[in-house]
Amino acid sequence: MLARAFSSPHALRTSSRLSQGLLRRETNHVRLNIRRGLATSLNPSDTIQLQGKDYPRDDWTNVTPSITSKIPLRLHTRQGHPLSTLRALIEEHYSDFAHLSSLSPLVSPFKNFDELGFPPDHPGRSKTDSYYVNRDLMLRTHTSAHEVEVFRAGHDRWLLTADVYRRDEIDGSHYPVFHQVEGARIWEAGANGMREVAEDNARLRAALAAENIVIEDVPHVSGTNPAQPGHDPEHSALVAENLKLSLNSMILRLFGHAAGATKAEPLRVRWIEAYFPFTSPSFEVEVFFRGKWLEILGSGVVQQKTLDVAGVPNKIGWAFGLGLERIAMILFSIPDIRLFWSEDPRFLRQFQQGQFTTFQPYSKYPACTKDVSFWVPTGADLHENDFCDVVRDVAGDMVEDVKKIDEFVHPKTNRKSLCFRVNYRSMDRSLSNEEALVLHSQVVNRLKDQFAVEIR
Repeated sequence: MLARAFSSPHALRTSSRLSQGLLRRETNHVRLNIRRGLATSLNPSDTIQLQGKDYPRDDWTNVTPSITSKIPLRLHTRQGHPLSTLRALIEEHYSDFAHLSSLSPLVSPFKNFDELGFPPDHPGRSKTDSYYVNRDLMLRTHTSAHEVEVFRAGHDRWLLTADVYRRDEIDGSHYPVFHQVEGARIWEAGANGMREVAEDNARLRAALAAENIVIEDVPHVSGTNPAQPGHDPEHSALVAENLKLSLNSMILRLFGHAAGATKAEPLRVRWIEAYFPFTSPSFEVEVFFRGKWLEILGSGVVQQKTLDVAGVPNKIGWAFGLGLERIAMILFSIPDIRLFWSEDPRFLRQFQQGQFTTFQPYSKYPACTKDVSFWVPTGADLHENDFCDVVRDVAGDMVEDVKKIDEFVHPKTNRKSLCFRVNYRSMDRSLSNEEALVLHSQVVNRLKDQFAVEIR
């Protein structure tokens, strides 16, 4: 999605005259930074430094400088930032939960996947989907990576907000770093614990009955979304109902006023049966907002083996996870996920802590589109995410989107050809064609050096 321009022609001409010298200096600065970055990437040391510590590289290392530079930023803690406002509102709703937001993103693959029951062949484990420091250390792909340690620490109700990292495509709604909030609550699995759950359900049900909200529900436990072996189905249903009631209340707080809910147009929420490796039964939640259904979060009853590993085997409970950027883009009307990382005062000064403000576009700059076609070396493989990482590492947030527009195998040589289209567009100023050519030539050079491709 593109921002809508509102600058006058006179203002644009004046701005252009004043900024010509600046653009020339910035072009030279871009060239210098690219040369420095390219030299670093082509002459890597045997170690990589993260959070003040050196870690050995190996054949699994695929984390790039453009990704590691984001680790210290922690946007969810920056006062006045939309992500911080959203995090604070959720924490306020769950005021009696422990609030955690400072856990390191460096985790082991065992912690990120195995402790949560991910199967050995899950695609998220691959180097094409996740960022690895080495084969024994990675950047967490979800906040669930900390579930076991938080339960083990003795927290029976908690919220954890953190940055997470996934190799992904490049467009207006995908970014390799984003932020999640995970919440969880557990009770004693016996009669006393279930009595507490039932009482809390009655309280939440009564409170929601007085609100202007319509909820399309599904069975708490069903044949296609069953209770776990070893769980009493009635207990599992009570816990799943508590999860739904709690989240319905939180969603009403986030969306109710923004949606302009009235007796004629209440807030509409619907629950959908789902599958996640770390919960069962599992659910997704959608909200009808501004004319369409929007997926908000995933949730479910925590896998008992997760609680067993955490050392709390006599507990039962629920967990949910949501992406802050997804919801913030909706509630603040922010059209491009790159904007969350902007340091432009025209973006930052629009927002104040605790206030939901509709983003006002401050300009729309033209795109510079460049294509690159190449032959992949025989016997090699180049994933689309590999190409996207090269583009990100060279051009950063100057890239609006990347699309694979052609792929074929030569019938005689069996050589594979790929063609990508890269859209270069600055969020803050006009990007000259000269600057885009500099960036694109560096992308091409990096492709040749790193993957030994043959440019067509």
